Amino acid sequence: MAKTDGIFPVEKTDAEWRAALTQEQYIVLRHAATERPGSSPLEWEHGGGTYFCAGCDKELFSSDTKFDSGCGWPSFFEAREGAVISTVDRSHGMVRTEITCAGCGGHLGHVFNDGPRPTGIRYCMNGVALKFVKGT
Repeated sequence: MAKTDGIFPVEKTDAEWRAALTQEQYIVLRHAATERPGSSPLEWEHGGGTYFCAGCDKELFSSDTKFDSGCGWPSFFEAREGAVISTVDRSHGMVRTEITCAGCGGHLGHVFNDGPRPTGIRYCMNGVALKFVKGT
């Protein structure tokens, strides 16, 4: 059972998700896995544009809020209003705040309180869960 069960604007069957996503995207977005640190080219993307959910194309982050946190995943200090949902994640013997897409419920990553000003927040996102579009 996926951790992302719920009612969302974008709903698909498990077979439809499998067909629409790569294997890695499916495991991360639909089953809350984590990609290897440093494996996403989006970690080093510095161009202007917008980051969308790879599952449903919901606009999530502006490149203006991206920063180099050194954590191994793309990091942002602010999400678009209404773009993400936060829930308590008690997996792996830790208590963290999980971030999911408000459009499809896909797992994006976690948020921490060690980011830069002005928010002090670090959205630590799986790059495979994101799609970057330059100039948007």
